[in-house]
Amino acid sequence: MIDLDVVGLSRLQFALTALYHFLFVPLTLGLSMILVIMEAVYVMTGREIWQRMTKFWGLLFGINFAMGVATGITMEFQFGTNWAYYSHYVGDVFGAPLAIEGLMAFFLESTFVGLFFFGWERLSKIGHLVVTSLVALGSSLSALWILIANAWMQNPIGAQFNYQTMRMELSSFGSVLFNPVAQAKFVHAVAAGYVVGSIFVLAISAWYLLRGRNTQVAKRSMAVAASFGLACSLSVVVLGDESGYVAGENQRMKIAAIEAEWQTEKPPASFTVFGLPDVQARTTHAEVKLPWLLGLIATRSIDKPVPGIYELVGRARVRIISGIQAHSALKALRANPADAEALAQLQAHQADLGYGLLLLRYVANPADASAAQIDQAAWSTVPNVPVLFWCFRIMVGLGLFFIVLFAVAIYLSTRHRFEQNRWFLRMAFLSLPLPWVAAELGWIVAEYGRQPWAIDGVLPTFLGVSTRSAGNVIASLTGFIVFYSALAAVEAFLMVRMIRRGPDGLGYWPAPAVAVPAVAL
Repeated sequence: MIDLDVVGLSRLQFALTALYHFLFVPLTLGLSMILVIMEAVYVMTGREIWQRMTKFWGLLFGINFAMGVATGITMEFQFGTNWAYYSHYVGDVFGAPLAIEGLMAFFLESTFVGLFFFGWERLSKIGHLVVTSLVALGSSLSALWILIANAWMQNPIGAQFNYQTMRMELSSFGSVLFNPVAQAKFVHAVAAGYVVGSIFVLAISAWYLLRGRNTQVAKRSMAVAASFGLACSLSVVVLGDESGYVAGENQRMKIAAIEAEWQTEKPPASFTVFGLPDVQARTTHAEVKLPWLLGLIATRSIDKPVPGIYELVGRARVRIISGIQAHSALKALRANPADAEALAQLQAHQADLGYGLLLLRYVANPADASAAQIDQAAWSTVPNVPVLFWCFRIMVGLGLFFIVLFAVAIYLSTRHRFEQNRWFLRMAFLSLPLPWVAAELGWIVAEYGRQPWAIDGVLPTFLGVSTRSAGNVIASLTGFIVFYSALAAVEAFLMVRMIRRGPDGLGYWPAPAVAVPAVAL
């Protein structure tokens, strides 16, 4: 649970704003690519109905894009307001991909969004398709740079601690750029966004078919969403497996918490399908396991053990003791920069400095920490096991459901039997919120599973906050809740209004000509 002190309130505020912003990101990614597919069909066939489809879904994309921009900008301000020490400590590294995202990807996307809406009569068919493709490319590049920054928080490579400036400084931009965690997170997040966009189009199209409206647009839209969505949902499974392997290499505690694996799992490691994690007893009751699966996910083998929470806490305890040495050497160097012995000691233990900093939550000077406090700090490296355990399993269950949903949609589409199967149309429409649930749960697993670290193994979360009172954070948190609730209401109103109007009610194309009888003057 999150304690409602300054640290807890700051975490809560950033979590709420991030989760709200992430409502828009995957839909932007998904719809932008679906627009490219629809417009490509229009360019190849010349059939006007595909242009109508592109314009209609493009309008919904535009509403969602505008809301995503508004929420994303305010979220980034929090690095200065609520996480000032975090920004100071790692700004040299973390700020680089964020700046590139703003200068390159965001402006690229925003510029071509305008051309998408106002260029239909001013650009050739091929020219407009290129613009739409660049909108999709800009969306993906925005996600790429954000995830590069986030991946560095999960796997901080390409940077070194400078004891003279007391900051992390960039040593290899290439290492940050090609961080294996960034690569795995990017392809997984983009594929998940494509699934969100596909379910959105599928669900709204099902709503039209249930009411007998816009049937030609709806049937074609469902066919595109079903085929694209099935390919992407299968990709999410494969790419999620890759994310699990990368986490197994770099964030073993996260994997152990997701599995509620208290004891080391001997090879071939089994995957826990169901269980009841008991944090107090530090065990998991009523376990149902699948043999070999965890070993394949976490280690790509069946002959390697997967370390459990007890073993990983023991490793953390060793690193905390080493971190105490690093912290003591750092204090000596701050007092006397010419102390060669302290410099040698820091260099020998610098990799564990972050673990030594965990003790600052319990004692003013880590060198004075008792055995009990060291043990307490070691166990603080375990994230909330039940939350991660159930979030992961619900997310995976939803992913499997999406595969079945898209497969059935393809089957019905190839046989032109959507109207005859109203049960499926109802199921597709009621599935509308589910991809967002899955996406948010995935974000919770990724970010909540990193705790207690703001930067894994480098900077504890509680040290990254600004010097503010709890009252100030509560005031800003209240303001964000009011502001974002208003945006949510506006988003829902505009989306529902445009969907109710439908493709034929938007005024983008002339109504069918109607013969008017001659009237004598």
